[in-house]
Amino acid sequence: MPSSVIRRFDYDAAEERLDVVFVTGKRYSYHEVPAAIVEEMRAAFSKGSYFNARIRDHFRFTRLR
Repeated sequence: MPSSVIRRFDYDAAEERLDVVFVTGKRYSYHEVPAAIVEEMRAAFSKGSYFNARIRDHFRFTRLR
């Protein structure tokens, strides 16, 4: 299901980095995110809810320009 909050996300397994682009256009990289968390997010009915509950405020991040 498309998300009303997240435009897209990509995962680099070698770096354990989750790159997220929000519908606002803001982009962030979340570091040391396990592949299992990303797979759960892919399978989640609501990507935004899953992100808020399991990723935001749980992993170190960098805001991209």
